[in-house]
Amino acid sequence: MAKGNMSACLPITLAYEGGFTSDRRDPGNWTGGAVGKGRLKGTKYGIAAASYPNLDIARLTIAEVTPIYERNYWRPLGAEALPSGLDLVTFDFGVNSGTVRAAKALQAVVGAAIDGVVGGETLKKAAASDVKQAIQSLCARRLGFLQGLKTWATFRGGWSKRVADVEARGVAMWLAASAHADPKGVLLEEAGKAGTASKNQRKSAGGTAAIGTGGVGSNVTFGGEINWLLIVGVVVVVVVVAGVLVWTARQNKERAVAYQAVAKVS
Repeated sequence: MAKGNMSACLPITLAYEGGFTSDRRDPGNWTGGAVGKGRLKGTKYGIAAASYPNLDIARLTIAEVTPIYERNYWRPLGAEALPSGLDLVTFDFGVNSGTVRAAKALQAVVGAAIDGVVGGETLKKAAASDVKQAIQSLCARRLGFLQGLKTWATFRGGWSKRVADVEARGVAMWLAASAHADPKGVLLEEAGKAGTASKNQRKSAGGTAAIGTGGVGSNVTFGGEINWLLIVGVVVVVVVVAGVLVWTARQNKERAVAYQAVAKVS
């Protein structure tokens, strides 16, 4: 179990939450929660003035933010009792997208009743799960949620890399906690799987595009006339499918890079 593992998980999450910022255009940086309202105190380690107006944000230390993250995210997600590695990916998901959403995704992955509250059943199911598979499945669900957000186009690069990195680190934590005989070998194996998947998806994307451009033409007729509406429809579908494959290939490449990076220090 992950008792005491917050000290290992929190620095990983805080690295993505960032240091001190005080952009006047960001309403979260104002104590009143709106631009120009209250005082401009900024955000540090993901702790925003809008939510914590009485804190001296610029001078916040890791020691001061730790109990905030423990109270608002770690404990509500039952992370203290989750298997090592699964605690990290659940915690980071919760910090990034909300504890209820992260809890429901965890419950779906381990086969517990989905109510958004991590209790005894969820913890029991998590303990009995294939932890590596649970970590990877939870990260896949998290990425799927992020892709559905309106802001995905703006932040997809950073979000995708963050999820890939947290997944690889989570698997590494699980391997270390389970005293696996060859943790580096497992991580490199996962990197290889992701890399192969990426190559296959790019190849499929190229094949799909070729079929779309070469297979649609004057042979698509209706009543002896070229059915341009059908042609356009087919081309649109092909472009969408090819685009999805290309993006999925990119995500798997990022996963491969993340696993390789973690393997180097394991």
